[in-house]
Amino acid sequence: METVTITAKGISVSLDLAVGHIAAMEIEAEGGRVLKPLHRAPWVGSSRESMPQNLPAGTVRLSGDFLCAPFSTSDVEEAPLHGWTANSEWDVVDNGAIAGGRRAVFRLRRKVMGAAVDKIFTLRDGHPFLYQEHVFSGGSGAISVAHHPMTAMRGGGRLAFSPKRLAVTPPTPLEPDPARGRFRMAYPARATDLAHFPLAAGGTADLADYRMEDRREDFITLVEADHGGLGWTALARRAEQDLVLVLKNPAELPVTMLWVSNGGRDYAPWSGRHVGVLGIEDGRAAVGHAASLGDNWLKQEGVATAFELTEGRSVSFRHVIGSVPFADAEPPVDLESADGRLRLVATDGSARGIAFDSEFLRIGRSVPA
Repeated sequence: METVTITAKGISVSLDLAVGHIAAMEIEAEGGRVLKPLHRAPWVGSSRESMPQNLPAGTVRLSGDFLCAPFSTSDVEEAPLHGWTANSEWDVVDNGAIAGGRRAVFRLRRKVMGAAVDKIFTLRDGHPFLYQEHVFSGGSGAISVAHHPMTAMRGGGRLAFSPKRLAVTPPTPLEPDPARGRFRMAYPARATDLAHFPLAAGGTADLADYRMEDRREDFITLVEADHGGLGWTALARRAEQDLVLVLKNPAELPVTMLWVSNGGRDYAPWSGRHVGVLGIEDGRAAVGHAASLGDNWLKQEGVATAFELTEGRSVSFRHVIGSVPFADAEPPVDLESADGRLRLVATDGSARGIAFDSEFLRIGRSVPA
């Protein structure tokens, strides 16, 4: 696997150039601990002949985080699932030291809707975060986008979110055929209370609770509330004793799509072994490129689902992934960013601060359509 690794003090990130997936992310913590917040599928590295021949490259090498452009089905411009950004080769354009860290720029060999696509990674000494930006230059039409970070748990965990106004499942589940898999949530369904989302069997479930005993594939979209601050997801992983953090600017990426993949697919290459995985997929998208451009349910809620592309103009959006040691059972109730620190606010009002680039996500700036 051809990868490029960039490092700063206390952190390293490796990119699989064949498909643009993060192959590894390691964060050094106190006491010699090494935190690994991102997941790689158990079949990565197996012989291609051992897997179904129709699998897209991005599934064959499913790892870490990657850019979806479009998100899900490519039914406007021909491409595999999640687009060429998640399935084809990237080149290293720049990789060098910056003041207090490291910066690397990668360029997709293919174009997306006529646009050139750059991926920019920045690591800062002593910061437990990957700061990333994607830039679309030129092109025409519109493109839906989403990040696709995946983490995995051995013993489940608890989630917390920035304020959301709505949670919605699509019309049909990911695995409707009981001979191939299973699901737990009701489809379609919606709720404004994330602690009480409808279940297919009746009753409700707390979306903040990831339980290992619930073997299932589920997908649900969370719509950001108008709160004017950071968009974030925090996951306290029980067995790993850490806190996985995923942050965004809600003006750029107004939805967070949760993919629960906990042994809910019985066919190859999943084969019931993709267990304890959670995708935290911040995006500007509906499910599918054509759906994102059409009159979808999110647009009816006033939520943007694509970026417009224009020759001579660029569009960019930013995203942050990180992890810190964390022994509490409950994740923070709030995250606050200011003066080069990210404050994790606990249920009792106490807070701890960690090094963070407070200007990176540019909260409050205007975002082009």
